[in-house]
Amino acid sequence: MKSRYQFRIYPTPGQRQLLARLFGCVRVVWNDALALCKQSDKLPKNSELQKLCITQAKKHEQREWLGQVSVVPLQQSVADLGVAYKNFFQSRSGKRKGKKVNPPRFKRKTNRQTARFTQRGFKIKASKVYLAKVGNVKVKWSRPLPSEPTSVTVIKDCAGRYFLSFVVEVDHVIQPPKNPSIGIDLGLKTFASCSNREKIDSPDYSLLYRKLKRSSRRLSKRQKGSKRRERMRVKVAKLNAQIRDKRKDFLHKLSTKVVNDNQVIALENLNVGGMLKNRKLSRAISQAGWHEFRSLCKGKACKHNRDFRVIDRWEPTSQVCSECGYRWGKLDLSVRTIVCVNCGIEHDRDDNASANIERVGVGHTHDVKRTGSACKTSVEAVCGEPSTHREYVQLSLFDW
Repeated sequence: MKSRYQFRIYPTPGQRQLLARLFGCVRVVWNDALALCKQSDKLPKNSELQKLCITQAKKHEQREWLGQVSVVPLQQSVADLGVAYKNFFQSRSGKRKGKKVNPPRFKRKTNRQTARFTQRGFKIKASKVYLAKVGNVKVKWSRPLPSEPTSVTVIKDCAGRYFLSFVVEVDHVIQPPKNPSIGIDLGLKTFASCSNREKIDSPDYSLLYRKLKRSSRRLSKRQKGSKRRERMRVKVAKLNAQIRDKRKDFLHKLSTKVVNDNQVIALENLNVGGMLKNRKLSRAISQAGWHEFRSLCKGKACKHNRDFRVIDRWEPTSQVCSECGYRWGKLDLSVRTIVCVNCGIEHDRDDNASANIERVGVGHTHDVKRTGSACKTSVEAVCGEPSTHREYVQLSLFDW
């Protein structure tokens, strides 16, 4: 199975200029090829685009500087454009699962910059990596590579940081799970309430968000095109990168722990788009990273032969007692504890919901009266099968 290993690099001032030239050439080739595709009635082949945008373009005075960089990233840029169009067409025709993919767009200088080298364009030398027509770049190796990489992508983010992303073959060691199943109810202040009574709080971003709000306000007052605005833009990008890295680190650690410890992972299919219409909670919901957590759990479940299941959003997990199955109806968000009028047991709202999510996801509860199209559990990742396989099991809560 192929995986990506990303490392921070620290190029010298001269290498930064060479990388800036490389990123600019890759960006120009992409934009030229995209402009030709938009003007053509039929999508040209990659070989035709490479001939027009690289080989013949070098012979003109306006594009002769394309020969100053390695040709490998330029060819890969055209190949990436072909993949982008393929994903777009398959998404529109229904062959590609998931969210609809937009057509490729023109690249800008202020956005994230990338350039990909194949095996003939780079070489690993001890603590450094040689890149064609760039030189030996110093790498901060945080962990060893499991195998020989097939390609490497040089990345410069909006905050001015440089990275190398290697594609390698990995043999995952599958560990036996500690628990048979778990249900997880996602929230805001408490990010995850698990059916084993464990609660995981969300990271505190308040200090970073205050700094970001202040810096964004100053950025809006800077004159466009000035150096002061560019410095403030980089500062805002660095704060955004810190928040993104903190969230990503939290979600990766939590998803890895959940997948390693449990054979079946059950989540609720939340309507995040509808929740964002609540103007009081929209920012907190968008910052939580619920969809990213679900994607990470789904991908890691396939790698470790785990079952990842998503129950229907209309299942009344917060309206039913997890002990006796009595349904008390809808509750206001301010109600955090409930005493069941049938069995008399006091429940924490989130713990009760996570227990019901586990029951429905595993299939311990059925209701023949509620097996319509809206009451389904999606088995999105099954052990031993690829993540693209989807199977629907008609499951619901107690027969009350």
